[in-house]
Amino acid sequence: MGQEVLTFPFLFLAIFFESFVLVTLLSKPARSARARVPGEATPTVAVIVPCWNEATTVAATCESLLALDYPADKLEIILVDDGSTDATPAAMAPFATHPQVRVVRKENGGKHTALNTGIAMTEAEFIGCLDADSFVDSAALREIVPCFAEPNVAAVTAAMSIHQPKNMLQHMQNAEYTFGITLRHTLASINGLYVTPGPFSFYRRSTINELGGFRHGHQTEDMEMALRLQHAGYEIENAPRARVYTKSPDTVLALIKQRTRWTSCALRNVLGEYRSLVGSRKHGVLGMLILPVSLIAVASTLLLFSVMLFQLGRSAVTALQVRAGIPLSYAYLPHGSFDWFYFPASFYILLGAATLLTSLSLIIIGKRISRTPGNIGLGLISYTFLYGLIVPLWLARATVDVTLGKNRGWRW
Repeated sequence: MGQEVLTFPFLFLAIFFESFVLVTLLSKPARSARARVPGEATPTVAVIVPCWNEATTVAATCESLLALDYPADKLEIILVDDGSTDATPAAMAPFATHPQVRVVRKENGGKHTALNTGIAMTEAEFIGCLDADSFVDSAALREIVPCFAEPNVAAVTAAMSIHQPKNMLQHMQNAEYTFGITLRHTLASINGLYVTPGPFSFYRRSTINELGGFRHGHQTEDMEMALRLQHAGYEIENAPRARVYTKSPDTVLALIKQRTRWTSCALRNVLGEYRSLVGSRKHGVLGMLILPVSLIAVASTLLLFSVMLFQLGRSAVTALQVRAGIPLSYAYLPHGSFDWFYFPASFYILLGAATLLTSLSLIIIGKRISRTPGNIGLGLISYTFLYGLIVPLWLARATVDVTLGKNRGWRW
């Protein structure tokens, strides 16, 4: 009973936040964003592709950009090789003579320096960033440009999905990313976004220059820039139908390594340079709800996982004690028929089930909002059975890293 009382507040918080997302989806700003149609305006745009050892994917990434439905004279692509040690320069070489593409090589300095190098090479009004392991839908840029209609909008994010998921782990990530489509769309309607992901986020170049360009940001320059934009009073929008597909880890260890870096660097940004945003009324929903809930979610997930492990361990010990002295041939055979009347349907279990069902609903909504093709069925199944078991592993590791001041490598 004590463990249940301890976890009730966190489950209530989870269902409250999901209910908040569902209600906000029905708000006028969110409905207006979904009704937004591609306009006729075609401002100058430059897409920077920072690369470090991306020989296997950079060519396909560049081809997807060249296939964008946008006037060729208004779109330039800047491939920045950040001191790669593999065949990335050779993979870039065929594009060096293309009239829309510029290729530059520099010493390794990190992704933020590659982005700043690209920005310095263009006078385009809007700057896009595309990771070299991601691929864009041909209509994506047409969906993004209208989001900059208001002058205070400094950045726009896209709708990310996993590129050709193959195993159950990647299908789980695809469902998670689709949940993220709903979340970003909703939070953008109340200016609550705190990260502009590497796959196809766009920025107003004048604002980036005003704020001094990209910074290291604890290896998460996209989050650092988003928080800096919010701190400066700018808005971040979302284009829910601007589809972009990105590669993902295909093993549990690789996924945990990737997410440990994301989470630990996020905690360092929020609790470090931008801790003044947390609880700030000046920054509205972002300061009063989104950032505090994000921090509480880390602690609550670890707590709920610990309680689950404790309950499983106690149940296992009890089962062993009850069966002590009973022949195995009898103890582990079914006796009688199962009666749902005796199923332990506590309020704790029902609340957890409601939270899961709401999450699955938000995944389905995200797929419909973004009009992402493909079947999400395997994603829903794998998300249900795998996600809650894996997330605490990277959250625990990231929390320990932040506490001990430990930094991990960038690659997964």
